[in-house]
Amino acid sequence: MVLKSLNEVKLVTSIGAGPIGGGWAAHFLAQGFRVNAYLHSESEINTFNSIVQTAWVSLTGLGLADGASMQNLQIFTNLEDSLKGTDFVQESAPERLEIKQDLYQKLGHIVPSDIVISSSTSGLTMTEIQKKCPTPERTVIGHPFNPPYLLPLVEIVGGDKTNPNVVSWTADFYRMAGKSPLVMKKEIPGFVATRLQEALWREALHMVANDEATPEQIDLALINGPAPRMAYQGQCMAFHVACGEGGMATNLDQFGPALKLPWTRLKAPELTKDLRDKMVKGCLEMAGDEHFEKMAEDRDKKIVAVLNAIKSK
Repeated sequence: MVLKSLNEVKLVTSIGAGPIGGGWAAHFLAQGFRVNAYLHSESEINTFNSIVQTAWVSLTGLGLADGASMQNLQIFTNLEDSLKGTDFVQESAPERLEIKQDLYQKLGHIVPSDIVISSSTSGLTMTEIQKKCPTPERTVIGHPFNPPYLLPLVEIVGGDKTNPNVVSWTADFYRMAGKSPLVMKKEIPGFVATRLQEALWREALHMVANDEATPEQIDLALINGPAPRMAYQGQCMAFHVACGEGGMATNLDQFGPALKLPWTRLKAPELTKDLRDKMVKGCLEMAGDEHFEKMAEDRDKKIVAVLNAIKSK
């Protein structure tokens, strides 16, 4: 499948007037792209502009790409007009399957076949969305974390009919556009980050419902506990580094039985040899040649930087 070259992508069409659509538009503008924004009606223009302007303040503070300007934004209420000359489509339409399926049916006819169409959906699968699209092979999910103009993560996964080259092209494009792409191994509802966030959220709700903790206490625990560390180090590497030379192997061997203790309402998976080996192998690969003392030192420096940044607010 032949796709447009990455260096040819100059104009992005952002579909959607909400916080995600507006956030994406602001992000692409800040990265130096021209942006055509499609809104469903003129009544959405003021809200959309407010989202972009608010985002622009933070983006300016982070630093803009050469040529970045809000003057590069054009707003349309006609779908076909917004897609003229586009090099990439970021769809952030309402989270209703029938709306997205009808939209992709239209996009499949309007947008040239060498242009990738990416969905911001947070709960639907591309296999479902692309069912009515006449050109499903170039459709893919590019799910951001909110707000998309600040948080770098974008989760990428295709549907049953998506060409694998489209997935890799999309990852390369997002990386070029200042994002941190995570290419998923397979389609699962909620992707990776949202499922992890949901697990935390459900446990928090359990604690509140059972009068074990207040919302304030839960947020206090997170803000002053794992959150600063997670700005630099994810859960897997945090446990890997915390156990010193033994790493994840020591963690699972020593604390594996604790998975069966009632520390969460989520049913723990069986700690099989296969699961243990995958976790150990994955952490060792991420660590590379870094020594544990060096990893711990780097982690602490990053946490201090995050804490100082929060204090300086």
